Amino acid sequence: MDLGKAVLVLAALAYASAAAASSVGSFLVANNDVPLPNPPVSYSGSTVTFYSIGANGALGEKDVVATGGDGVGGGSFAAARVVVVPQADDVCVFASNAATADIAGISAKTHQVTGNFVGSSSDSATANGMGLAATPNYLYVAYSTSSTIATFRIQAGCTLHFVGDLFAMGLNGGLVTGMALHWPMMIATYGDGSIESFNISAVLPVSNDDAQVSTGFADDHLPNGLDITVDGHYAIFADASTVTTVEVSDISSGKLTPTVAYDLGAAWNSGNVTLSPNETLVFVTNNSGGRVTAAFFDRTTGKISPGCASGALKGFYSAWSYAGGVALQHATGAGGLLYVPEFGSNGFSSIGIVQLTTAGATCTLKEIAGSPIVDNSTPSNLLSAAVYSDRP
Repeated sequence: MDLGKAVLVLAALAYASAAAASSVGSFLVANNDVPLPNPPVSYSGSTVTFYSIGANGALGEKDVVATGGDGVGGGSFAAARVVVVPQADDVCVFASNAATADIAGISAKTHQVTGNFVGSSSDSATANGMGLAATPNYLYVAYSTSSTIATFRIQAGCTLHFVGDLFAMGLNGGLVTGMALHWPMMIATYGDGSIESFNISAVLPVSNDDAQVSTGFADDHLPNGLDITVDGHYAIFADASTVTTVEVSDISSGKLTPTVAYDLGAAWNSGNVTLSPNETLVFVTNNSGGRVTAAFFDRTTGKISPGCASGALKGFYSAWSYAGGVALQHATGAGGLLYVPEFGSNGFSSIGIVQLTTAGATCTLKEIAGSPIVDNSTPSNLLSAAVYSDRP
């Protein structure tokens, strides 16, 4: 695969076209991250939940699949615990099991586990979970306790082969929290105010020697989640902060440059960020405030301007306590509906569904009727979800 094609595939990875797996259909998959209870009464391990997505974005038929491992029931907001990778007529789902330090491979076509795959004996993620990021051919896994980034080759049948490990630590002693890819670059955040990029052109990450503290760090705004524009020009960081703050770095040189910080409102915490497919908007999860914020993004200049914020989503601070990273309905336009994982207060979780409306330089975010989708039968600690879309 040449570089240009690789970039296009990476940009559409979570929202692939129907040509990749026409027999699968659109779905959302959430990692339930179920921990081993003490004592382990009637415990059968962690799970993921598949939901079909209807033409109108409604979540339909549900299927719960045991992953064969154990979760930790929470951790870093920035860690993507589940990713989808199209493969021939199937879609591979990879879900992290942080307590057992393994990755479950799952066929979206059959909903069968293809195996549980481990890295080195030193890889550990019991502290804050395991974050995942993928190219069409490789899966990168960030282990929060050992602060290692493992590389796995994605093989036929949604299986993995361990390639190697890299130890990575922040300038202020932080461990890997967030991770994003744009061939041939990987960028990591450490939750301590520092960020760093790596070259993955030879598969295993090699530091670009550009580790630095962000501009927002001076105001105690700490980069956690991140996203990268499809042309690889800008990296957008979502900050752990008492307000809504994001930062932008120009990475067109192949290295990080000093970030520019943007304050977008007073909603509490902003640990996840997702670019709309057309890159005119960024969606920020206010993790500790139970809200979602949208801001306008200029993909030419990299500048971000305030947009709108939802109210607190239904059930916040009664049925659930934290919001996870947004997954989008569509691979085109503004992305359609926003699906928001809602970390439950009582061992069960939900998925909020939010509608974006834009009019020129203004927007609104409103939770739809029928939201949230509540599952009080399957134990879950939702912070991560991924979407595969077979529709434009």
